[in-house]
Amino acid sequence: MSEHAAGSPLTGRLVLLGVTGSIAAYKSAELCRALTGAGADVQTLLSRSASAFIGALTLETLTRRRPMTDPLELLPDQRIGHIVAADSADAILVAPATARWLGAMAAGLADDVITATCLASAAPVVVAPAMDGEMWNHPATRANVAKLREFGYTIVEPEVGPLASGQRGVGRLADTPAILAALAAVLDGKPIRRPDEAERPPVVMPLPINDLSGWRVVITAGGTAEPIDPVRYIGNRSTGKMGVAIAQAALDRGALVTLIAGMTSAPIPSGVDLIRAPSAAEMREAVLAALPGADALVMAAAVADFRPKKQSMTKIARDGSGLTLELEPTQDILAEAATVARAAAAGPRPLIVGFAAETGSLERAPEKATRKGVDLMVANDVAMEGSGFGSDTNKVTLIQPGGPTEEWPQMSKRQVADRLLDRLIGLRAAKSAELAAR
Repeated sequence: MSEHAAGSPLTGRLVLLGVTGSIAAYKSAELCRALTGAGADVQTLLSRSASAFIGALTLETLTRRRPMTDPLELLPDQRIGHIVAADSADAILVAPATARWLGAMAAGLADDVITATCLASAAPVVVAPAMDGEMWNHPATRANVAKLREFGYTIVEPEVGPLASGQRGVGRLADTPAILAALAAVLDGKPIRRPDEAERPPVVMPLPINDLSGWRVVITAGGTAEPIDPVRYIGNRSTGKMGVAIAQAALDRGALVTLIAGMTSAPIPSGVDLIRAPSAAEMREAVLAALPGADALVMAAAVADFRPKKQSMTKIARDGSGLTLELEPTQDILAEAATVARAAAAGPRPLIVGFAAETGSLERAPEKATRKGVDLMVANDVAMEGSGFGSDTNKVTLIQPGGPTEEWPQMSKRQVADRLLDRLIGLRAAKSAELAAR
């Protein structure tokens, strides 16, 4: 929030910015800047044709929220996106609004995410049209505008200026200050509808708070591949999404991040110190080498429990007799790292966080947390819908040996990551206070 935003009528408001398929859509980036600069939270809604003029990534970066493009789109927690937006919005601003959109809205046709949201919301609506001058003056357009005014919508009429056709005339999108003034006027004196962020569309790019500045965090992500021969391996279904989400969250909060990645399909965040470790043996070596000097180790990787006892140096030929593999257990990297951390010299030692992927029940997780000697264990049932490998969401139980067990609701993996980092900060503060008391 900017310094001058505190007294703005937009401060703390959730504004939905609907962008339709006009050449003036490029000005939506400027509107996003102005709205957030005035203290508003912004959720963008893009019609199908708008994406030809303005990229979703641009708007996501400016607003920290992913643009909504489809009325059927679900949020990570399975709520209907445009309904959540409609119920929590303080105002809806459609800018630019095309002649086609004016007609669809006047007729009540919910054929895009913007019209659907407007129909589902009791929030005031401000519309700023932009189009060619003859289109604006056509009787059909004028009738549609009059209909929207009957709905109670505020129309910020287009201005005279150069148009996309090369002509000069009425139809140019109104200037940003005029649009913001109209928006402020419809909100003046009204309370904020949903001040609780949990009731609004989720933020996917939180503002940096740098509460991990000075921390060095080691994170493992993905599965491991245990070779059978140069071609084949034993693996698992992990994509690395959870570990990558933790790495990105730690980066955003100011930490120096070492990411030890096994077999992953999730995009690796820029800014991490990346170490590739595709097998359990290589991951063990990388973790033990990175542990000294770390403030925390988060073992989110799905490390194989077994590997072939013998690895063929050449591809095993297929024949009709089948293949029998003798397996041996891999080393327990998490337990070994926890032992090494406890044996460290006096002073703050690395906090150790483990992940336990279970199926059907989490009954074994508390015993596992105690046996492995971790500070925190994050357990989840990977057979549960929305909580398994490759999912964008997770439903976890946080276990602290000797402490309380917390069942967290289903959330996006980024939300799980931030909540976990919050717990690590609290845990480090508690342990530092304990050391000082000694």
